[in-house]
Amino acid sequence: MKRDVLASLSDEKLVVYVREKDKEAYSEVVRRYGDKLWRYVQYMIRDGDLAAEIVQRAMVKGYENLNSFDVRRKFSSWIYRIAHNETISEMRGRKKILYWPLDADLWGVFESREQSPEDKLDDKLMKEWLDSCMADLSEKYRAVLVLYYLEEKTYEEISEILRISMGTVGTRLSRGKALVKKLCNRNNGKK
Repeated sequence: MKRDVLASLSDEKLVVYVREKDKEAYSEVVRRYGDKLWRYVQYMIRDGDLAAEIVQRAMVKGYENLNSFDVRRKFSSWIYRIAHNETISEMRGRKKILYWPLDADLWGVFESREQSPEDKLDDKLMKEWLDSCMADLSEKYRAVLVLYYLEEKTYEEISEILRISMGTVGTRLSRGKALVKKLCNRNNGKK
């Protein structure tokens, strides 16, 4: 099947096609999700090369376990779950949670606009300040915040990826935002 036809298939139809007809078509899954998964993993561990290795392992596991995927569910949640598990395994293997760098676009703090040199400096300082706020945020809040704000996942998708209830997603999102604010205030000298 031609690449443009594969690109037009839904994730779930693509999985059925890969299972039944053409294992090589899995490259379309890699094309669709490789960069997204890398971005998510990189936000969790702050190491681009290691993130690439983890995503590669996740893609291989996804391929090897494709027959266990339930096509009535969302494929994106399933593949993110595999990448999340691989990331957590790596973090636990290192016996520490790695520092999370904040992407300015994640919070919508910085807009694309013409900026004076002073504005650019202010934005750089703001990003550095926000980065320092994230240093102590635990994985359970970090994962929910990244999935919701950066990956634009719904509560239901986050619930499936992290295997927590939707109520817990909401709670962690709310507490995570409050913790970020508290950490930023602490790092800014406020109590």
